[in-house]
Amino acid sequence: MSVAAQMIETNPTSTGYSSEELAECIEACFECAQACTACADACLGEDMVAELRRCITTDLNCADVCAATGRVLSRQTSFDSAMTVAALTACREACRLCASECEGHAEHMEHCRVCANACQRCEQACARLLKG
Repeated sequence: MSVAAQMIETNPTSTGYSSEELAECIEACFECAQACTACADACLGEDMVAELRRCITTDLNCADVCAATGRVLSRQTSFDSAMTVAALTACREACRLCASECEGHAEHMEHCRVCANACQRCEQACARLLKG
């Protein structure tokens, strides 16, 4: 059981989301934030860094949105449904945009392929909670 799942299970309050789906989304958000940060860093190391400015900026923006969403989702006490929906919606869109940008470079840069996959997983996890 992940730390996120343990924390959800031990919290005396509830958000109304499935504990499993909530834990998966929290984990996907933080994993995506890390992947996007690392991808931006790897892009900075590429010889063609000037051509990767958009990718770097998109990576960093997505990382920030994902990290913030993971933190919002981790707060169950005084759960705010409107704030959670707003965060999930923003995260889903940031991940969609970042995955699309990274996919354009994935054929030549493995870090962009890995990042695009992490973004797609996070986008899907956010979408599942929004359907919830």
